[in-house]
Amino acid sequence: MTTWLPDVTRGSGPVYLRIADSIETAIASGTLPAGSKLPPQRNLAYDIGVTIGTIGRAYALVHERGLVAGEVGRGTYVLDRAETTPGNQPDPLTIALGGTRAIDAPAGKIRFDTTAAPDLGQGKIIGSVLAAIGEEQLSEISSYSRVFPKNWYEAGRRWLARNDWMPDTENIVPTLGAHAAAVAVISAVSSPGDKIVFEDLSYTQVSRSARILGRRTITVESDENGVIPDDFERVCLQQHPKLAFLMPTAHNPTLATMSHERRARIAEIARRHGVWLIEDDLYGGMTGDENPLLASLAPDRTFLISGLSKSVAAGVRGGWVACPPHFAQRVKVTHKMITGGLPFILAEACARLVESGQAHEIRKASTAELAFRERLAREQLQGYDFVSHPHVPFLWLKLPDPWLSGTFKNAAYRDGVLIDDEDEFKAARAEKVYHRVRIGFSSPRNREDLVTGLMTLRRLLESGGAGYDGEI
Repeated sequence: MTTWLPDVTRGSGPVYLRIADSIETAIASGTLPAGSKLPPQRNLAYDIGVTIGTIGRAYALVHERGLVAGEVGRGTYVLDRAETTPGNQPDPLTIALGGTRAIDAPAGKIRFDTTAAPDLGQGKIIGSVLAAIGEEQLSEISSYSRVFPKNWYEAGRRWLARNDWMPDTENIVPTLGAHAAAVAVISAVSSPGDKIVFEDLSYTQVSRSARILGRRTITVESDENGVIPDDFERVCLQQHPKLAFLMPTAHNPTLATMSHERRARIAEIARRHGVWLIEDDLYGGMTGDENPLLASLAPDRTFLISGLSKSVAAGVRGGWVACPPHFAQRVKVTHKMITGGLPFILAEACARLVESGQAHEIRKASTAELAFRERLAREQLQGYDFVSHPHVPFLWLKLPDPWLSGTFKNAAYRDGVLIDDEDEFKAARAEKVYHRVRIGFSSPRNREDLVTGLMTLRRLLESGGAGYDGEI
């Protein structure tokens, strides 16, 4: 086995991509000749100070490039390039922005890697709403949505209202979900090259979208109580960001909730430094959190976003954003340019679900089901360290030694369960290692599948070194 180490200081892009490129360069130069064995993933991760998940992605990439071969228990070996035919070269942009999830989820696995609203039979309710729209508004659903009915705005006003605060109707923009709302806001208030602040762990679908738009992502430190105001102040002073994307209530994936005092400080710092705020409240309406929204503390610079995906139904793609005064039209136009426009039938269905009270009833039933599932998770994972909330569809599990996040994810995949490692939520390159995974428990089809998946994960946790070594 060679003692070669990759040079991660050269090149650009994610660390795993630089490691893969370094391996390819070493093979081309003869430093890693055909037949040589690459360092074990665990050893290499320790030697260069990265997670084993990062090494695993790098090794997978050079395997896809047709440069190496290997199997569990034997290791990874450099192939003789004269005897191999090149495979399809992976697209670097797809790799850099795709995250750690499979682009197409494999069939036959229990899905703990998604947090969509649980299936409670709400499809029948939604189907009846869609059928009614089809009967009543045939001309509208067969054309573009050029004029937004008033009920679309009123529904957003009601859905975003929380803790005795309600946005004004004229500041509401209906969107194709919370994600589209966030991307539209980023596009509307920033320009290519501007810096956008994300928490060190965050919903990285938005941070990757920001990079596609040419924005630069920077991170702010958080603890178990959310964003650390002093570090946010430091970032604002040194980096001069244009906007910050924050999740003050039921943060994804840590479940941290900021106190009233912290929110007030964040709002004051943002105002003083001229930083816009996106407040992602997608899980907030499910929690009963009584802390004030950032939008109520800083309505002049906060864009509040939420939608139906986590508590009603992800498939209807319903969301809204409450804008600071005089920004709604700009965000509306930007959202149209990015998404191609809001389909009438979906927006009308979402509005009817909210205005009829059915969306709130479904959310109530969803949170009750999530509370039951969270209790099941507590029973199955008793004795292990994790953070959860009775009405939020995921938990944040601390892995016992010697498990690493990426290794545990791979082992779970092998045993039929899809989960998210911590790298999926890192908004930028970071040295900090959490040794945690996120387990979403809303999407298994029934409680029996949920328990089966949780039992599989517990067996892995209890297997200790034996299970870990099987993945090296």
